[in-house]
Parts: sequence; C-alpha cells; structure tokens
Amino acid sequence: MNNSKKAKILIVDDEVNLLEVLNTVISNEGYSVKSTNFPEKAENMIDKFDFDLVITDLKMSPIDGMEILRYAKRKDPNTQVLMMTAFATIETAIEALKAGTFDYVVKPFKLDNIKLFIRRALEHRATIMENDNLKEILKQKYDFKNIVGESSAIRNVMQCVQKVASTDATVLITGESGTGKELFAKAIFANSKRHNMPFVSINCGAMVETLLESELFGHAKGSFTDASSDKKGLFQVADGGTIFLDEIGLTTKSFQMKLLRVLQEREIRRVGDTRNINADARVIAATNETQEEKVKDQSFREDLYYRLSVFPIHLPPLRDRTGDIPLLLKYFLDKSSAKLGKTFRPEKEFVDVLSKYNWPGNIRELENIVERSVLLADSTLIKANNLPDSLLNFDGCDAATGDRELRSVIDEAQRNHIIRVLEETNGNKKLTSRILDIDPATLYRKMEKLGIISKD
Repeated sequence: MNNSKKAKILIVDDEVNLLEVLNTVISNEGYSVKSTNFPEKAENMIDKFDFDLVITDLKMSPIDGMEILRYAKRKDPNTQVLMMTAFATIETAIEALKAGTFDYVVKPFKLDNIKLFIRRALEHRATIMENDNLKEILKQKYDFKNIVGESSAIRNVMQCVQKVASTDATVLITGESGTGKELFAKAIFANSKRHNMPFVSINCGAMVETLLESELFGHAKGSFTDASSDKKGLFQVADGGTIFLDEIGLTTKSFQMKLLRVLQEREIRRVGDTRNINADARVIAATNETQEEKVKDQSFREDLYYRLSVFPIHLPPLRDRTGDIPLLLKYFLDKSSAKLGKTFRPEKEFVDVLSKYNWPGNIRELENIVERSVLLADSTLIKANNLPDSLLNFDGCDAATGDRELRSVIDEAQRNHIIRVLEETNGNKKLTSRILDIDPATLYRKMEKLGIISKD
C-alpha cells in the first residue's frame, strides 16, 4: 500500500493551463504525478501504471470522465477517482457517485480545496486497503489448513466445521476450557460468505445481565442515568457478519428469554427504546458446560438450547487426542522460533512427558507450557527439566501406562533441574525452594527421594 505522500496520481483534463497548474501544485505536495490533456490516452496510462488516485474532468472528447471513471474502477476497484466539472447538475453528480467516484469538485475551485480532497481520497483508499489486508490475514490465519491435528477426533470436527462454514446456520460449540472454541468460531467465520463483514465476540459470563443486555442490544439516550447518547449494540455492529457469544451457559434465564426473541424474530430492541431494529448477524455460541444437563435442571431454557444448537460441534479434550501433541508441540515451537529468531527443538524425554500428561487446561495449557519451557531453556534444545513440577510429578503417568522407564526419566530430569538451581543459588535451599515455587519442606523431601542428599 502506498504512503499518501508517495501515492501515484493521474490528472486528465483537456484544459492545458489548468492541467499544468494542477500538475505543479500536486507534485509540490510530494506525490508522484502523471498527466495528459488527451483523454483517449488515459486508459492506456491506467493500464500501464497502478494509480492510487485519478483526477479527471467530466466533459471531454472523444471520451469523457465517466468512461475514465468506469475504466479505472474495472482495472482496480480500490482506485479512487475525483471528478472535476464546470457543468455541475444533480443528475451528473448522482451518476458519478453511483459509478464510484470518491467526490465531485466544481470548477473553478481553490487549490487548497483540491489538496484537501486529494488527502481525503488517499486516506479513504488507505483505509480500504488496510481493511482488505486485515481480512486476508484473518482468512489465512484461520484457514482450515492452519488447524493442527491429524487424529480421528479432530478430523471429525473439521468435517463438521467445513460443512457448516458456508451456511448461515446457528452453531453451538461445546468443549472444555482451552480446547479452542473461539479459534473454531473464527475459522467458521473466515471461511463463510460473511467473511468480508464484521466479526465481534463477547464473553457473556463476564458481565451482569443489565450490562450484557446493553452491550449486545445497545441503549437509547436517557434509558438510564449515564446514557447520555444512543449506543449501538454488538448485534448492530455485527450486522451482515457474525457474532460470537462465548460462555452462553452462564447467562440468566431472564436474559436467555430476550436472546431467544432475537434469534426467532431477527430483530433487537435497544434498552429504553420502543422500536425494533433488524439484526442480520450469524450467531455462533460456545460453552464449556454440558448444556443438556443445565436444560434438565432448568437453569438453561430448553427452547433457546435447541435454537442455538441447530448445528452442534463438540471439541475433544487434548487427553482424547494425544496423538496430536507432537504436531501441536512443533506448531508452538515454530511460533517461538519465529518470535525469538532461533530454531528450537525438543529432546525425546520432553515429548514423552507431554504425551503422558492429562492436560486439564487442554491446548491453552500446552501452549503456555511450551512458551515457559522455551524461556527457561539454556539452549535451543528444550529438555524435560525445563518443564514445571506439575508435569514432572504427574502420578497419572505411571497409573495410565505402567511405564517405569518414563518415571525414571522424569525423576532424573527433576533431579538435574534441582541440582542446577542449587548451583545457581550457591546451595541456598530457601532461595531454591522459592525459585522452584515449592515450600522448603517439599524441597527437602524431593532432595532425599532423588538422592541429592542422604536421609537422616
């Protein structure tokens, strides 16, 4: 995207004197300017150069400014066009605006005004280009190919996500905390026909009912003490796009009734307002709770549950897809490598420990563990002793696998880690226990167990 001061501008006008003045004035502003007083040459110049802005007179021969406008827009819809004319009428102005001109300048005009119009046109183009870039980045980031995993559990989920993405169906994503519910919601959005429209999200469990209602539906001026002006709700902000309602299971039944009405009628009513507003936003909801049980105990409305779960997707916990851990580990290590400018790799024992852990925090916990281990590593080789005690002391390893060799590897890694910290603190056990985030008594027991000190 061009910087506005280096933007390329084409000026087309059959009035030679005005053309020369504009050429000089605009060039002096620091722009790259080309010009012609032969309008029939404009199309060839537009083909040859990627102009950010075309300034053209309306009434010319053998082709006029409207033809140049349409040609420029066909070549690149983001090219801005500024129309000049001494024969302004409402009809020609409407026609030019419908065809895509940025603005309409009536001759004679002040040169300061034309400079202002140019700045505004280029700022408008920059905004469009930035939004297009962000949308493309979003689409690439949340492309299905970027969702990591080859296990049958995650492949089944991906098949469901790919089927539902191209529809407007309401989706309910369930799964434990840390399984990636928002990631999948964004993947559905990025691969939907609404991907050029807004995506907004809100954590419904983080707000009291009155605030949540105001945030989602908006409020009218004077509806409560601090409502000094009208406010759009997120359903209006997401109009034409997608709204993600996270932790929907934590809402009150009173709010659930209002949300049900929105889903049924596709209309919202702002707090303190008397009129309804259309709400064309696709809804994706998520919860880490078992909604069927909440429906049974009547803490969640049954009619809303069925309205939300038109297309239910359940994300498996990481402990049910441990075969994906090496792939996820590589993905997170690659991220750290790119961020820190180093190529990190794990030793086998590091991967073994990760594969035997039960991951109560799921993928989010794995990402945090990998990031922590990278920061603690002495080199680009990530070792088991870089892992926290919660993993190294995980009793489920033996119970689940009976793998004594793994227990031995973990003990040795923990022993080396404690010895290294003791060396760094010159044998100060109190400081060592503080660094290891355990109490001194626990440190002594570990040192005795691992043979670092003899038992009394």
